[in-house]
Amino acid sequence: MTEDARFEDGGEAPVRLMALDADDLAVISALAQDAVFPITEMTWQPTRRRFALLLNRFRWEDAEKAAKRGRAVERVQSVLAVSDVVKVQSQGVDRQEKDLVLSLLSISFEPGEDGTGRVVLTLAGDGAIAVDVEALDVTLQDVTRPYLAPTRKTPHHPE
Repeated sequence: MTEDARFEDGGEAPVRLMALDADDLAVISALAQDAVFPITEMTWQPTRRRFALLLNRFRWEDAEKAAKRGRAVERVQSVLAVSDVVKVQSQGVDRQEKDLVLSLLSISFEPGEDGTGRVVLTLAGDGAIAVDVEALDVTLQDVTRPYLAPTRKTPHHPE
């Protein structure tokens, strides 16, 4: 008999996820919520048809355990990569402002025809990045060990 994997089965392993449909992308979006990244860590590689960000991701999967143990929360550097990219556009993002740090609120998918669509990265402060794709193929992979979040606080979104 086969049973679904449980969240607890992941233990302390680094996150390594792939999204090939909107439901998968919702999981990546939840884990990447409140990630921050310098604008200089955003890369569009047209010849490789790849768009990537190096994020400082809040470890939502560890927040409850940290609270129970009375220890500070953590962040980890992660690469968020979108493949099969045909076009990238941004709104409310000044690429010339090299000291700008952006905060990721959510990632969504707007389907088009025949499997195409648009991956939308919604940023704090009314910014957005639209990534047109031939097919949905997004990965999130932790690339460093976790470190104490500089603020030592869990992000909070008042309703």
